[in-house]
Amino acid sequence: MEDLLTCLKEGRRSERNRALAVLARLKGIGRASVCAFLHINRTTFRKYCKLYREGGAALLLAPQVRGTKKSDQDPVKHAVFALLHSPPAAHGINRTTWRMEDLQGILRDTGQPLSRGVIRTILQNAGYKWRNARRVLTSRDPEYRTKVDAIKTILAGLQEDEAFLAVDEYGPFAVRKTGGLKRLAPGDTYTVPQWQKSRGSLILTGALELARNQVTHFYSPRKDTAEMIKMMDLLRTQYRTCRTIYLSWDAASWHISKELSVQVAARNQDAAAQGYPMVKAAPLPVGAQFLNVIESVFSGMARAVIHNSDYPSVDAAKGAIDRHFAARNQHFALRPRRAGQKIWGEERAPSAFSEGHNCKDPLYR
Repeated sequence: MEDLLTCLKEGRRSERNRALAVLARLKGIGRASVCAFLHINRTTFRKYCKLYREGGAALLLAPQVRGTKKSDQDPVKHAVFALLHSPPAAHGINRTTWRMEDLQGILRDTGQPLSRGVIRTILQNAGYKWRNARRVLTSRDPEYRTKVDAIKTILAGLQEDEAFLAVDEYGPFAVRKTGGLKRLAPGDTYTVPQWQKSRGSLILTGALELARNQVTHFYSPRKDTAEMIKMMDLLRTQYRTCRTIYLSWDAASWHISKELSVQVAARNQDAAAQGYPMVKAAPLPVGAQFLNVIESVFSGMARAVIHNSDYPSVDAAKGAIDRHFAARNQHFALRPRRAGQKIWGEERAPSAFSEGHNCKDPLYR
């Protein structure tokens, strides 16, 4: 008894709880009251009393040695990993990857009943994580390095009276109610009908000038060479004060057509006399849309005004897109910078040419 009273004054908290539980029991205080006061369960209370009966205060207050947890036992870990390293089909499960419930079921059937928590702990301690396969974007163009180096050389030496424009199309996309990530109030639901009648479709043709970070765009009925010629003439007029404009686009057929080359040559022949800039092509490698910087701007536009939208008409959708690009252009006109950052519509990558950028986002096209 004296040792228990001394422990109440000088012992650690865990020791004081054990001593107090036994003293309360010796004084005739009910088990329920003791458990409620000390926030322990009945099993723990009975264990304290049993230890005191069998070995007195010395055994009650002795340091408790915890057994090895199941997740730390080598045979258990071996069983889990041996199963994980075999395909599910080898155990009669028609799946290509393991699920937690399948792991637990097979282990139970083979004499290793484990909880999902133990299995999860073993896997986490070993560094196992769920990962989605990453699709690596690559170009098979044999002149890949030559074309990329040519673009880098142009950008490195770009003068004030020159403009470098990344050109591409967005769409066609249907104007209808679209889904996306959205904040909802408690109890609200957000649904998108599986079957919808389209209110029309749009193709957006755009050009991003990298040095000034300005977007030029219009809406096209189709993707063809005529629309590229239209864009070229628009850019020649818009950047008329420049000496040279470089047009960079991917290897789509209408971007590299013979007709387009003929029209470029024809305009360059009289460009100086008419006061227009020279037009030069800076083509991207074949299959390298991920290097086209305007794809990043399109992704930002889609996040900002296309996703979660429900425009009543094509004109309403056009108005939203026009306002988005007008505000974006104004932002960079007031804060000019050659290489923009992800500051507008959460664009996927900075508005700068880099081999390390993945501008084209398959989730927002």
